[in-house]
Amino acid sequence: MPNLGVNIDHVATLRQARRGHDPEPVIAASICEAAGADSIVIHLREDRRHIQDADLSNLRKTIKTRLNLEMSVAPAIVAIACKVKPDQATLVPEKRQELTTEGGLDVVKNFTKVKEAVKRLQNAGIEVSLFIDPDKKQIESAKKSGAGMIELHTGRYADAKNKAEVNKNFMELENAVRRALNLGLRVNAGHGLDYNNVSRVAKIRGVEELNIGYSIICRSVFVGLDRAIREMKVLI
Repeated sequence: MPNLGVNIDHVATLRQARRGHDPEPVIAASICEAAGADSIVIHLREDRRHIQDADLSNLRKTIKTRLNLEMSVAPAIVAIACKVKPDQATLVPEKRQELTTEGGLDVVKNFTKVKEAVKRLQNAGIEVSLFIDPDKKQIESAKKSGAGMIELHTGRYADAKNKAEVNKNFMELENAVRRALNLGLRVNAGHGLDYNNVSRVAKIRGVEELNIGYSIICRSVFVGLDRAIREMKVLI
């Protein structure tokens, strides 16, 4: 069974809607951990639309499991990560106009920048993962960058409109996991996974962790955060 990493960005999104103090991400993280989350995921975006620098600092001090910081390769963000030292840094693409991360990091196109960020983070003692599409060239470039781990973008599978599309994109994920494992990479997966589609991905042998946020936070509005996480743990 893969581990569950819970992304709490949208707890901060709700808080930032009113620029208030509640809901507090630190409290959300503690509930997640008590309910069985194996890691807490946050994305410190360059535009600070949800998670703030103070959140990162406070979570680093209070999280008892693992802190996985999603981040761009921007030197200023890398510098913050090297100072705060999350347990893991996951390098992701970032555009100001997007509602959420759209597709994986293009390691092939941005190889030099990615490799430099990987080296700086690893030199600071931080484990590095690259969030990439399930594509052969991206997987091979991730290996060459020096990263020891990847997170496969499951968006195409999650957004598939019919059974044929679902099966095609699922097979793409399976093949990508095998390819990455054969190269010696550790493999996580995430994006768009929810209570209806997660179980199939959880059964792919070799996937260590599933990182899920939006669907859990949405579910928690109706049943509470503790129960939402426990239900997800059952499914995976």
